[in-house]
Amino acid sequence: MLSWIYLIGAIVFEVAGTTMMKLSEGFTKTVPSIAMFVLYLLSLAALTMALKKFDVSMAYAVWSGVGTALITIVGFYFFKEPMGVLKILSIVLIIMGVVGLHLSGEGQ
Repeated sequence: MLSWIYLIGAIVFEVAGTTMMKLSEGFTKTVPSIAMFVLYLLSLAALTMALKKFDVSMAYAVWSGVGTALITIVGFYFFKEPMGVLKILSIVLIIMGVVGLHLSGEGQ
């Protein structure tokens, strides 16, 4: 259970770090730039802790796949990025792939 908490934390920190990357405007804004580095460091630390229990293939797929889906939603709601049918379908396919990888390692 603790490993899932670490993995969820890693995802949240990664999404927040990516959001700060956008807000840093190419490292021209100091606070979001520093926050980005701190959040990515926390994300990688939490992912490392999750890897004590999970296979790297499953953990990385969940971390990157769910992170990608969440940052797409953040981009749509907060940065007014376009959201078309193809983008939605692609996110659904990513999530299905993550679920498939998780189910393939049922011993977790």
